[in-house]
Amino acid sequence: MDVVVGIDVSKDRLDVHVLSSGESFAVANDDEGLDGLAARLLSMKADIVALEATGGYEKLAAAALSGAGLAVIVINPAQVRAYANALGKRAKTDPIDAAVIAAFVAATRPQIRPLRDEESRALAALLSRRRQIIAMITAEEQRMDPALAKEAQKSIRRLLAALRRELDSLDADLDDHIRKSPLWRVREALLTSVPGVGRVTARTLLAEMPELGSLDRRQVAALAGLAPWTRQSGKWKGKSLIGGGRATVRTVLFMATLVACRHNPVLKAFRDRLVASGKSKIVATVAAMRKLLTILNAMIRDQKSWQND
Repeated sequence: MDVVVGIDVSKDRLDVHVLSSGESFAVANDDEGLDGLAARLLSMKADIVALEATGGYEKLAAAALSGAGLAVIVINPAQVRAYANALGKRAKTDPIDAAVIAAFVAATRPQIRPLRDEESRALAALLSRRRQIIAMITAEEQRMDPALAKEAQKSIRRLLAALRRELDSLDADLDDHIRKSPLWRVREALLTSVPGVGRVTARTLLAEMPELGSLDRRQVAALAGLAPWTRQSGKWKGKSLIGGGRATVRTVLFMATLVACRHNPVLKAFRDRLVASGKSKIVATVAAMRKLLTILNAMIRDQKSWQND
């Protein structure tokens, strides 16, 4: 029987439950606590160690345990809570949550993928900060009302200038990160060879989807939340929907697909064909997103740049 370990993560503490033995204990969520936990889990030959995503508190534990050679998976807390509700477990404490996490993993057997390395996490953090700066610039631009007093307008212009300087600085930092990695330079060049795929899209994929090139087309679509799922009961059949997966990847792919459907002959012909056959524009666009991701996945796998034919 596999040794499955569930860990409920909080800022200062890790509650641990070992499913096969029923053993439960807690350690500090710091370097010393993690070193001891890793040694303990290795001694009991843990097969799978599962943690919930908890707003970043799980990152140190996931990195430390994975670095110690344990098979670590970070799972969606909404899925765990739905599983607990299905079992009728209404009580919620940290030790109970750890046991539910372990039971969820044992029941569902989610696929374990390699965690992102430190460089990928740093790139993802820079990209996240870039999105925040752009959101702030957009908000300030929307506040620039001609009816505002001149002093208020001057304040907005000063802040916009500072935000744009910060955006330029972040872009320079992103360029430095890409230049440091020969692999990333090659992959960025491959991805941006596709009409419609710019540097931001390519870098988001490098940071948020390091599995690109190692999965088949169905797996990569599911990972991005682009695999349609059907709602059906008896004779009733609802519309197929997409969701879940990595929302950041899906967002940049949507913007890239809108551009590609204007300038990329292959994607444009594909989308136009779907619309001509009666599909709605949004359904055709989502299908084009899925096709674009499949193309990018194959390009990274085969190390071949874009060809129109």
